[in-house]
Amino acid sequence: MRKIFDISPAVHSDAPVFPGDTAYQQAVHFSHGPGCPVTVHTIKMSPHTGAHADAPMHYHAEGAGIGTLALDAYIGHCRVIDCARSIGLVEPADVAHALHDLPPRVLIKTSVTASQSWQLFTAIAPATLHALKAVCKDFCLIGTDTPSLDPAESKDLASHMTLFDLDLRVLENLVLDGIEEGDYELIALPLKLTHCDAAPVRAVLRTLN
Repeated sequence: MRKIFDISPAVHSDAPVFPGDTAYQQAVHFSHGPGCPVTVHTIKMSPHTGAHADAPMHYHAEGAGIGTLALDAYIGHCRVIDCARSIGLVEPADVAHALHDLPPRVLIKTSVTASQSWQLFTAIAPATLHALKAVCKDFCLIGTDTPSLDPAESKDLASHMTLFDLDLRVLENLVLDGIEEGDYELIALPLKLTHCDAAPVRAVLRTLN
């Protein structure tokens, strides 16, 4: 049987978010009891909590909302590329060893603590996105186990702007600890939040055979 790997972090009140963003909050709205047969919670959160897909709207004034995007990019053949030795930025040379017959989706694996910190993580250089697109004309999605493609202190969001220029989709804050470099099937469908700047995903990898 094909094996499934859950690459989504747990979402709870202590889940890390961008400094100043809305932390996850959950409260009971209806509770089991006399006259009430169900429990229902109210949730308040940033759409960038946990594993999520950024919409073009997030980083470009003319970008589309997440719920209007086609789903093709978020499901299909992908490659995990191990860049754990990269420091600061994942550059084209860091992915060069894994570009043969590149599939349309790439997940970049950095350090095992990548998704836990907004203070220190490895971002992805715009040149790396261009290099992946040059190798695979059908390249459509980049994913990372860090909170952002761009460094935390970035103001110009150069890598996000490259996404817009190349019409790429992005997944952030994945958990790739223990995932070996290689090819998988990716399934990471964003919620249909029609006019929102991002949406949570439950991201999984499945072995190809």
